[in-house]
Parts: sequence; C-alpha cells; structure tokens
Amino acid sequence: MTRKALGRGLSALLSAEQPATAEESSLVDIALIDPNPMQPRVYFDEAKLQELAQSITANGVVQPLLLRMQGSRYEVIAGERRLRASFLAGLTRVPAVIRDVSDDNLLELALIENIQREELNAIEEALAYKKLIDTVGMTQEVLATRVGRDRSYITNYLRLLRLPEELQTMVQEGKLSTGHARTILGLDSADQQKQLAQRVIRQRLSVRETERLVKKLVERGEIVKPAKKSLNYDTNIQAAENKLRRRFGTKVRIVQHAESLRGKIEIEFFDNQELNRLYDALMQPAHP
Repeated sequence: MTRKALGRGLSALLSAEQPATAEESSLVDIALIDPNPMQPRVYFDEAKLQELAQSITANGVVQPLLLRMQGSRYEVIAGERRLRASFLAGLTRVPAVIRDVSDDNLLELALIENIQREELNAIEEALAYKKLIDTVGMTQEVLATRVGRDRSYITNYLRLLRLPEELQTMVQEGKLSTGHARTILGLDSADQQKQLAQRVIRQRLSVRETERLVKKLVERGEIVKPAKKSLNYDTNIQAAENKLRRRFGTKVRIVQHAESLRGKIEIEFFDNQELNRLYDALMQPAHP
C-alpha cells in the first residue's frame, strides 16, 4: 500500500529525501544543543548507538541534525539519536540545519521525521500519536492525514497503549513484535496478556501461531472475555458467582439485564465427563 503524501511544506522543512546542501547546513557545538522535550523516541538501544557511533567515526554525520534556536542555545527538532552517537564518537561539533519552528509544530515535525526514517518502535509511535491528540487537539482523522497514514492505522497503534507497561517495554526492547502485541490485545485480562507474552517469548511463537493459540484458548473457554457489566452487576452477584464456582468446581457467570430482573446463569464444562458431573451435582436433592 502506497503511503499518502505528507502535508505540503513539511517534507521541504525536514529535507528528508535529500541531504541538506553546504549552504543550508552549518557546524554547531554539541555543548550548545539541548534535547527535544517533545522527542517521541524514548528508547535508545545502546548497542545500536555504538554501531552508529562507529559509522560516524568512519564516515562522519551523513545527514545533518534539524535544530531550532532557543535563546543562545539550540534545541533538537529531529536527530537526537545522531546527536547521542556523535557524542559517543567524540565529536565536538555536528552538522545541522537551523529552522524556525514553533512549539505547536515541534512534536509533529519530530514525529514525522522519525516515521519517515522508520526509527520509532510501535510504542513510541503510539505515544507520539496520543500526545498529538491530547496536547494539540488533533482528531484521529486529521492526524492520519498529517502523518500520511490511514485512520485505522492510527487506531490500531493507539490500542497498543492498553497493554500493561511490562509488555509495552517488551515491544520497545524488541522482545515482542507489533504483530504479537496486537494479537495479545485479544485478551482482556492483564494477567492473561502477560502469561501469553512470556509463552510467546519462551516458545518463540510466530504471530500466526500466537493468533491460533488465542483463538483456541477462547474457544475452549480457558480464556473468557468478561461480559459487559450491566447496571445491576454488583458485589452481591460477584459473591454469588464465587460461591457457585466453589460449589461446582468450574467457571460460573450470572448475567442480569439492566432493563429488567431477567437473566441467566452460565456454567462451563469442557468435556462429556465434566458435563455428567455437573448434571449429577445439579440433580442432587436440596438439603432440608
């Protein structure tokens, strides 16, 4: 699928497709450069930074940083990874292009630059989308247009932020792929999500294998999506469910409709033997 074009003027501002000319770039003292407070990239792999530092030592900084003036100092718009690697390489000055960028556009430009270079992991990208929506007030439709994505793409990435922080960290560190993370979101329980993530890593399951496993577990009833709680769902019903579970030794749900007193009791079984056991238990005469 071909990406949508970025908003007019942004590509020119970032100069993402072609290196800046000698007239446009200048050497800036590293000691005068501050990081971008809106930097969407939050995880920097130390090993990859060292690799980039070695490349910079051998070849120099091929793509200039993008900076803006902040008083007598500079602030990174895009290129913090190159800045860190340059420091590791022992450089005291780096090539940079200086642009006049407002605070309102700072996060948007940093996000687009990183997306163009495919330098963000899925969680960083999702966090940046959320920040743009929360701080700038963009709708998902407008955001999708501005960054050259479909709205469904934005929605799917934002859903990743529902994962427990532990799993988000796994995605940032590359232990879980984006595909694995999306599949794990098919489970509503954080504990179930964590258990499945550990199994994926331990058994080195592919995304397709993980999808099949989630489907199988749900169908077998080992993982049950919680029913939508009605207005009448309260602690008394929950306590009754717990007693019935202990009584029958299996999962039991009481579903009561909000608009009436009607409802149902669901008792789960997994094979004919368990069905017969439950039938016998239900048919036992009540104690006087």
